[in-house]
Amino acid sequence: MRPRFDEQLEALNQKLIEMASRVGAAIDKALKALVEQDGVLADTVIREDESINLLNVEIEDGVFTLIALQNPVGPDLRRVATMLKMANDLERIGDHAVSIAKAARRILTEQYVKPLVDTPKMGAIVREMLHEAIDAYIAEDIERARAVARRDDEVDALYRAIVTDAVQIMAADERWVNQGTQFLFVARSLERIGDYVTNICEWIHYLKTGEIREFND
Repeated sequence: MRPRFDEQLEALNQKLIEMASRVGAAIDKALKALVEQDGVLADTVIREDESINLLNVEIEDGVFTLIALQNPVGPDLRRVATMLKMANDLERIGDHAVSIAKAARRILTEQYVKPLVDTPKMGAIVREMLHEAIDAYIAEDIERARAVARRDDEVDALYRAIVTDAVQIMAADERWVNQGTQFLFVARSLERIGDYVTNICEWIHYLKTGEIREFND
């Protein structure tokens, strides 16, 4: 029974890592679509989200099947529970990448009011956070996971700066209301991605310790 369980567990693990890779690529493409005002790329992000959703369903089904047939306990149960929770968080991150792509589509033909600085910077940080979080998961490295979670403070600071800037621009000239609103949507999505990556880091802690702990209280 054990070799079969390990084989099924590793298959699920590989699907989870593949899902994380696709989600990371979706963030990259969505941000590039926004910066370069590329409607084709934005559409690609929206279309490819279905493959991310499908992987989430496959992981969920696999986890429930493992629990039903193998009855894992202790560290094994923690591992399958962590996979389930991480897949759900990754699926939500993918949804936010789609939201960014949709916002980019709404302002494809508008000249940007100013060069984009904070938004790409915020995007780069959450992308790095996701990459580091998955590396921490693979290595089962709690300290690395905590370090990733601490970076969410940088994301929150940039979010506040973008909100302040956008509100000031919209208040000064109503012609920029639509564009400012879309950048607020983008900033909110990036801020939420940072939160979901932090969740993933918390699940890594649970995987290793069995303790549920909130980072960045």
